[in-house]
Amino acid sequence: MIRTGLIGFGLGGTAFHAPLVDAAPELDLAAIVTSRPDAVHERYPKVEVVPEVAALLADPAIELVVVCTPNDTHFPLARAALEAGKHVVIDKPFANSVAEAETLLALADTQGKVLSIFHNRRWDSDFLTLKKLLDEGALGDITLYEARWDRFRPALRGNWHETAGPGGGVLIDLGPHLIDQALALFGPPESVTADMVAQREGSLVDDYFELTLHYGRMRAVLSSASIVPAPRPRFAVHGTKASFVKHGLDPQEMQLRSGGRADDPGHGVEDPANHGVLTNGDGTQRSIASERGDYRLFYSGVARAIAGHAPPPVSPSDALAGLRLIEIARQSAAERRSLLL
Repeated sequence: MIRTGLIGFGLGGTAFHAPLVDAAPELDLAAIVTSRPDAVHERYPKVEVVPEVAALLADPAIELVVVCTPNDTHFPLARAALEAGKHVVIDKPFANSVAEAETLLALADTQGKVLSIFHNRRWDSDFLTLKKLLDEGALGDITLYEARWDRFRPALRGNWHETAGPGGGVLIDLGPHLIDQALALFGPPESVTADMVAQREGSLVDDYFELTLHYGRMRAVLSSASIVPAPRPRFAVHGTKASFVKHGLDPQEMQLRSGGRADDPGHGVEDPANHGVLTNGDGTQRSIASERGDYRLFYSGVARAIAGHAPPPVSPSDALAGLRLIEIARQSAAERRSLLL
């Protein structure tokens, strides 16, 4: 059992990391740094609540530290944990800049510690389904890949996501997921064309973006918007044989937020009403049952990496590639032109 400590018990800690670590047989959820001990003990009565990060990092029994705090704190907390000799998992984004990320990569290498980034959307039910279709060649040669993550949040909520600075805005919030999925499927593009804007009244950060990744004749379009009452398809992927169109998000987040456990029998199983549709070139259609999503695979992969049996489930170099693309996208949007990678 790898004794694990969490830094943070907000949405990321409560809805993702704590329940997933708790469900992992190789990990022991031992301590959480938070100012809300009652919230922790209501669900995890045996977990120690630590008021300060320094106390967690000074505990020699803690082997793995999970950083699930606001974006601006990811780099300093991960650096401190690595310097304390801990293995580290960082919630996305990996860091707020390529320079910060490169510093963490070098430090993890020097310390000989596992460093991985929580790109959990690789284990979404819809993404696993799409990947299976692509691996089988069911769509033929891909000509257009569209991945969108829309919300209807016309009013500002005043949280840290909306604070001006490198850690605020939807590109650094949802962009890492969409970019990581595209890079996992297709690798790095040749160039990128980006558009970003603040559409909501009073917004100080981007709440809309659209990135077009150029792969020869193929295009990958990644987008998120905050004022969309009728969300666009989550995936719309078109090829020389067929198209696959899928609405709705993987159910795991809502299941965990509503108090479900990651090891419940129906966890990660999508409602058939939300299954995607495959349309063949002759116009015939059929529903495609979604694969079961399972974020637990990330943490089982982390445990194997710590034991020396496998590389991290998400390599920091992959996350670094995503951050590089985000920096280039910001430059593309500012200069209103396509940029080579």
